[in-house]
Amino acid sequence: MKLRTVILAGTAMAFASSAALATDLTLVSWGGAYQASQKNAYTDPYMKENPDINVIWDESSAEAVAKLRAMNEAGNVTWDLVDVVASDAIRLCDEGLAIEIDPATDLAAAPDGTSAADDFGDLLVSECFIPQIVYSTTFGYRSDVEEWGGKEPSNICDVFDLETFPGKRSLEKRPINNVEWALLCDGVPKEEVYNVLETEEGLARALAKLDTIKDNVVWWSAGAETPQLLADKEVVIGSTYNGRLFALIEEQKQPVKMLWDAQVFDLDGWIIPAGLPEDRLAATKKLVKYATDTQRLADQAKFISYGPARKSSAPLVGKHATLGIDMAPHMPTDPNNAKNTFLYNYEWWADYRDDIDAKFQAWLTQ
Repeated sequence: MKLRTVILAGTAMAFASSAALATDLTLVSWGGAYQASQKNAYTDPYMKENPDINVIWDESSAEAVAKLRAMNEAGNVTWDLVDVVASDAIRLCDEGLAIEIDPATDLAAAPDGTSAADDFGDLLVSECFIPQIVYSTTFGYRSDVEEWGGKEPSNICDVFDLETFPGKRSLEKRPINNVEWALLCDGVPKEEVYNVLETEEGLARALAKLDTIKDNVVWWSAGAETPQLLADKEVVIGSTYNGRLFALIEEQKQPVKMLWDAQVFDLDGWIIPAGLPEDRLAATKKLVKYATDTQRLADQAKFISYGPARKSSAPLVGKHATLGIDMAPHMPTDPNNAKNTFLYNYEWWADYRDDIDAKFQAWLTQ
């Protein structure tokens, strides 16, 4: 009996010692279904393969910039890997709050040997940013509008065509995306939009185009509003994030379709905070190299309809984990959906955002 007690005690001590040696890594994300997709695709399998790593989740990504500034000032960085949108990554990099990444050594090559830099391509918008997903702001429209006489929108400029497609629209209550779409539909070539927009005359031109539908617009602030407005028939066409529309169409089975034309791509991904001790930095780099490889980014698409940021991941996108439907046709990056896309200019908006925001809000009140 005493021998058995000693053995059990020794086993317990071994487990305790192993737990004590485990490295805790704090990952910061957005909560909800998106964070769950990261957990399912990245960290659960990683911890299974690496029992010496324990991932702790924090849902503070919306406050990442302010909190990292405070941690840096206090000299106590408690986060190891932080999920941010690309524009925040640029700000954090510029302020020295995120470390620069070397794609050749810090990121995995594609299975066929293509370098990570070539595989991610233009989506590496900052030296500190590791892209995970491409999502888009695009339009959904009801497919049962009798007044349309069987016609359906196929072009972004159909949003501005009240004669062919009468009814209320919903647009986000900010200038980003709206002014770009307005200029595109006023005849400005895609590659010239931001050059035109940075002039007084260009912004006035965009607002004048929006004036043509302003009386028929319901303005939204939260991504969930347009799907609800479409479901309630309060609007016939509206913009929001593609994942929200996917849920409305595929999960709620509403008579709504996607209008992918001129969808505005945006990016979400990781940054590694500056100021980590060497052991945590090494463990974090190992995890992020795994979490952003070709297979892991493809796996995330089983749980949410956002496109993987690597070109090599797209052919591996399979079925939704619970719905059982093919996910590729629902991705903003799918070739059939990405025939005409518009890539948001993060640095341009960082320079002009305050001024254009003020003018846009003043225009709304007119």
